[in-house]
Amino acid sequence: MLKNIILGLVAAATIVACGDKKDMKEELQKMTNDELLLKGDSTIYGLACEGCTDSVIVLLPNHGGDPVRYDIIDAFRNKRVLGKPKVGDWIGLILNQHDSLVADMVIDLDELKGTWCYVVMPKIKDYDKLSPRLQRRMLRDMPDSVRETYLIPREYGFSLKRQWTAQSVGWVPPQNALEDESPVVYPSLKLFTEWHIWNGKLVMTSGELRAKGKDSQEVTVENTENDTCDILYLRGDSLVLGAGNQTRSYYRRTNVEDINKRAREIATEQARKALEETR
Repeated sequence: MLKNIILGLVAAATIVACGDKKDMKEELQKMTNDELLLKGDSTIYGLACEGCTDSVIVLLPNHGGDPVRYDIIDAFRNKRVLGKPKVGDWIGLILNQHDSLVADMVIDLDELKGTWCYVVMPKIKDYDKLSPRLQRRMLRDMPDSVRETYLIPREYGFSLKRQWTAQSVGWVPPQNALEDESPVVYPSLKLFTEWHIWNGKLVMTSGELRAKGKDSQEVTVENTENDTCDILYLRGDSLVLGAGNQTRSYYRRTNVEDINKRAREIATEQARKALEETR
């Protein structure tokens, strides 16, 4: 009896992942809007089906048809299987130029989605203009109360969502005069709005926030630009991106609102303290 139940569940999972093509096509269209794909992107999108291993990916393609079996032996050896595809996961493949049934790269897009963060520390304003000797002296002579107030780490990052939308994490709106009084400055954080995959690379779109009017609460994003990164590692709660000679490691988070709230609280307290000290 138990064996029959288990077999029934496995069969049901297989049908959900690859059986009902009409339902699955609708689901794929929700996840991958072809109109939003970047021009020139050769990535093959679809759902992972039953039969995926470290050497084979079985993909139900977004454009319809039967599941296709791809060889990923070399991709696995070259560490170009990013994530750990499971049945029903939304994935993207970069195919070999010489063999259309060989995938040189596999990206588990469902695993890539989510919130990714890293820790940043503020710098003292004009710190880089000081000599190394003065920098060391300033840090050595800094009172503990100042360290506790201003040298507070923040979490930065981004959330990758369905329909290629993105959101910045840890972003704090400018505070104008109050911010100018603070003796420290945090690294800039871009206002992310979209994300895409382009031939195996992650493309992040960001812009500048602008109010529609002087007293309007409505805002728009202007002067958008794209940053292209290599996905160097993806597994579970770890992500590593690279651009040029620089790399950055990220860890997965779930409480976006808590992170944003904490960032605003830190900024507000630092600005208040700085304003008090100028009086």
